Amino acid sequence: MLKFLITMALVNVSLFALHTGEINLNDKDLEVSARFDIGQFNDNVVPNTTFIGAKFLNAHEDNSGNKNVTLDPYAEVNFLMMRSIGEKGVSIGMGAKLNYTKDYSALPLGVEFAYKMPFDTLIPMYLNGSVYYAPQVLSFIQAKHYLEYRISYDFELIENGKITVGYRAMDTDYDTYNFSYNSSIYFGFKISF
Repeated sequence: MLKFLITMALVNVSLFALHTGEINLNDKDLEVSARFDIGQFNDNVVPNTTFIGAKFLNAHEDNSGNKNVTLDPYAEVNFLMMRSIGEKGVSIGMGAKLNYTKDYSALPLGVEFAYKMPFDTLIPMYLNGSVYYAPQVLSFIQAKHYLEYRISYDFELIENGKITVGYRAMDTDYDTYNFSYNSSIYFGFKISF
């Protein structure tokens, strides 16, 4: 009965909320993520400013720094505070992640930006980017440092539905060597619901 009530509550909350889901892929990798707008749950938080989320990446060895390793899936939970800057379509934010694979874990801190292109076209376009870094004190298991950065370009074909093309790089330094967990170009879909 408790499972039923929790499921119904989550379904009802998501019906009235504006959240985002994303799926990115290429010929070898699959990435799935969701981000929930806390402002839709709590009247004390301004909507579209504070987010919590989760991500899962099943990366292939061909897109890593060493093709002779077996990669374990990557999982993360994240927190982001974002706000608009002026009237020019620029948003900037700062956040934190807690990520995990079998070989390393880290708590990187970072910044993100989003820019709505000023072109007067039929299809709105957006440029997005992020950089997250964890020094040694925030890197765990075997990791010495962690760096992740990505950039993407979105095309909003329909309202609340975007096609995205991007590049991501996720690098971990160990005591004996540097390792690129994933470095690849991807395409995908973003939806707001």
